[in-house]
Amino acid sequence: MGQANGRQSIFITGAASGMGLETARLFHAKGWFVGCFDVNGVGLAALEKELGPDNCFVRKLDVTDKAAYDAVVAEFGEATGGKLDLLFNNAGIGKGGLFEQMPFEDIMAVVNVNFVGVLNGIYAALPLLKATENSLCFTTSSSSATYGMPGIAVYSATKHAVKGLTEALSIEFRLIGVRAADVLPGLIDTPILPEGTAANAPKEGMFRAIPPVEVAKVVWEAYGSDKLHWFVPPELVELDKAAGNAPELVREQIATTGPIAALFKEMEAAKG
Repeated sequence: MGQANGRQSIFITGAASGMGLETARLFHAKGWFVGCFDVNGVGLAALEKELGPDNCFVRKLDVTDKAAYDAVVAEFGEATGGKLDLLFNNAGIGKGGLFEQMPFEDIMAVVNVNFVGVLNGIYAALPLLKATENSLCFTTSSSSATYGMPGIAVYSATKHAVKGLTEALSIEFRLIGVRAADVLPGLIDTPILPEGTAANAPKEGMFRAIPPVEVAKVVWEAYGSDKLHWFVPPELVELDKAAGNAPELVREQIATTGPIAALFKEMEAAKG
């Protein structure tokens, strides 16, 4: 297992695939010491081989397990001399479906990974962040945090929670010299998407499929910035504005156009 040896460090959850993987690759290329954490042990092993064991710190981690999280953060701190420049709370799952049809176990799994896991990470890593000048607590929210999205209601709710937490901590953490920000990705071509989603996405517009490396680039840019919310693609900020200014209008647009409208029609036809 590697040692930072004076290099800047990043701690990435969900590092074995998608946005986390691309972020690990990018920060490694920039000369950082990279902490890689995921439940996917096979993916982590491949990433460790790719980056080189001297350049990274790899551990299998379930972010919902606070004791395990505390332990790996302590280990990572030993490898970095008690420092952490950037915490990237990225791990997430995307179980969806109509709320009334979802098993409660699935609902709680989404809450525990997407929100409780973030709380675990921030709480455990805060001493390292406080000990590091110009450190950043950066978290993956979602475009579904602009307006609650039907079909992924619980997922959307957890991402709203992440967004609100980030806003509050970005003020609180000024007292301890730590910055906080988040990324709100749209349709990112990662394994979290249902099969075929990216291929069938629009070729243009805010809901086009975006390669995960674009999110990694935003993480890198965010470290050198004081910007709070990062939208990928940037056009998604318009949805955020619309949701705040005219939520009833956005509600009707979502309900009457796109996949959810088609689902409503199918359900009405089944009733009749």
